[in-house]
Amino acid sequence: MKHALTAIVLGAMALPALAQSTPVGLWRNIDDKTGQARAEVRIKADVHGVLSGVIERAIIASPEPLCTACTDDRKDKPKLGLEIIRGAKKAEGKDVWEDGKILDPDNGRNYTLRLTPLEGGARLEVRGSFGPFGRTQTWVRVQ
Repeated sequence: MKHALTAIVLGAMALPALAQSTPVGLWRNIDDKTGQARAEVRIKADVHGVLSGVIERAIIASPEPLCTACTDDRKDKPKLGLEIIRGAKKAEGKDVWEDGKILDPDNGRNYTLRLTPLEGGARLEVRGSFGPFGRTQTWVRVQ
């Protein structure tokens, strides 16, 4: 009985670690050019598992607080609270989320998105691409 209880407790403690191999959560955005943390982005999943992400906190204040370069429904909206990730879905049979878009609020461009959890979900590789060009950032999980 004692061993069964220990196994249940240890198994329950392992579940949160397994659940972390997902992009869902709060992430610190690390600038790929400067290596500095810029913002915290909250990624959520809807009932169909489709991801969206919103800038929840600015670490480095943006010189322009509004997304003036945006050309869609986010035009002239505050960067704080701005939805920058839309429509990412889990690839079949892989721990990768793709087919979504990520917005760079500094230049207003939308890029094809690929999210790959690393190190058991402690880090997130965020790849934005436009045709053959793109860039990759590694974000750090806050929670």
